[in-house]
Amino acid sequence: MMQELEKYLRRDRFPHMWCPGCGNGIVLGCLLRAIKKLGLEQDKTIIVGGIGCSSRAVGYLDFNTLHTTHGRALAFATGIKLARPELNVIVVTGDGDATAIGGNHFIHAARRNIDLTVVLFNNNIYGMTGGQYSPLTPANKKATTAPHGTIEPVFDVAELARAAGATFVGRSTTYHTNLLTSLIAGGIENKGFSLVEAITACPTNFGRRNKMKGGAEMLLWQRDNAVHVQKTKQMSPGELEGKIVIGLLHKKETPEYTFVYDQIIARAREESGPGTLTPLKGGESRGRTE
Repeated sequence: MMQELEKYLRRDRFPHMWCPGCGNGIVLGCLLRAIKKLGLEQDKTIIVGGIGCSSRAVGYLDFNTLHTTHGRALAFATGIKLARPELNVIVVTGDGDATAIGGNHFIHAARRNIDLTVVLFNNNIYGMTGGQYSPLTPANKKATTAPHGTIEPVFDVAELARAAGATFVGRSTTYHTNLLTSLIAGGIENKGFSLVEAITACPTNFGRRNKMKGGAEMLLWQRDNAVHVQKTKQMSPGELEGKIVIGLLHKKETPEYTFVYDQIIARAREESGPGTLTPLKGGESRGRTE
């Protein structure tokens, strides 16, 4: 890790628990570079994690952090953002945490377009809890719960987010670190729900079972199978089959949830008079005034 990023880390929590060759440290480095690039204040930045390899990242970060329950990171983050909308709220989550047990929260956080940035570590498997397949495990890949290969179709989580209402959707790999850093920074700057899917390697539970060798080989696989979204316009569906489309996949302007929520509070106060909810102002929490 570059020395300039050390101020963002709780060094007393090291060494980390990730396996050799795991790509999660690369994603973490890209997140910190994005934060540094934007100049976010540590005391005004909240990073929320759920359960899983990716979510252990919050323990190493010197911000206001929450290590929450399985699948509920977005529910906790929503509460934080509603109470303190002036804060930067970032969610780190995994493919199982976000799209299986947390799938309902994911859909509705995107639908509301609440100003959260979700960095989804997609290693295609439940890495920490035993190697089970997740909704993002590609078809025909092996896992402890699919020893002969999965038969379920895989989610395209980027399309799921876009269809649900997200206003910023991007995807990169741990090989393409500059792009991943840029997308995370763009997601944080976006005033609305942002998803950045980070394709990362799990050599221990995914790579080993699927004969993809080690972490270095899995990085090269990402390099050889990724296609930038601009190039897809000249490619046929057959040429795109099995490829990872990377880049900024979707962006649009839609009113952000907490902004609209404050407008409703202001209107309610104007219509009802004293004793009703007031709009949040810097440093205050929402509540009743008497």
